[in-house]
Amino acid sequence: MNLTSQELARKPAKDVRALIRGGGWTGPTPGLALGHAQANMIILPADWAYDFLLFAVRNPKPCPILDVTEAGSPEPKLIAPGADVRTDLPRYRIWRGGELVSEPADILSEWRDDLVAFMIGCSFSFENAMLEAGIGIRHIEENVNVPMYLTDVPCIPAGRFSGSTVMSMRPIPHSQVARAVTCTARFPAVHGAPMHIGDPSAIGIKDINRPEFGDPVTIKPGETPVFWACGVTPQAAVMKSRPPFAITHAPGHMFIADKRDSDYAVF
Repeated sequence: MNLTSQELARKPAKDVRALIRGGGWTGPTPGLALGHAQANMIILPADWAYDFLLFAVRNPKPCPILDVTEAGSPEPKLIAPGADVRTDLPRYRIWRGGELVSEPADILSEWRDDLVAFMIGCSFSFENAMLEAGIGIRHIEENVNVPMYLTDVPCIPAGRFSGSTVMSMRPIPHSQVARAVTCTARFPAVHGAPMHIGDPSAIGIKDINRPEFGDPVTIKPGETPVFWACGVTPQAAVMKSRPPFAITHAPGHMFIADKRDSDYAVF
């Protein structure tokens, strides 16, 4: 049975993960299992894991850590006990020496006993709060992936990792920008308040209609582009720092946690 994203919006996270694991959903995950937190992911060999942990601690805005698996274990015990990071995302990316080599539907054949998975907060997690506040989400309305841009805003280097910040963009009506800021600021564990509002060129974006990741969306008259830190930032760090092996989620194809969005609200 093929379910639509609108139907999956009402499903529990566990059911959506089971559908993904069985190949029943292969697309981006915004709007699925509304009310449940979603997570970016990067998997690294244990001898690179500390360097990345330090990178995340120094760059909490784009890399807020929600969970870390034990070496060799595919189970994110804190955010989804019993889940499997090898099968429960719709699409993955395999990196060798900083180069993208494949985008498989699962990573069972790539799994090793020395791998550590980092689950990182995702801005999809605060979108339900935005919707409840009456703020439309354009990429959900247009049924596309969120646009994500490689900016010239540098991350703080750590160990062998360095790179620039990736940001996601949502067009917001001028009158609702302040509401969008205060609404998302309640969720610092999933990127929190925007990093930039307005002129894309101020953060090094040359063409807002050509995102490096995801899809372009319509920006209507009377709307302001608003940019949030994005958990694709570790992929930019992989491209810059070139670890010998890494696995990430494909941009927009997230892990859906049992944890609720409200679990990460601070007030």
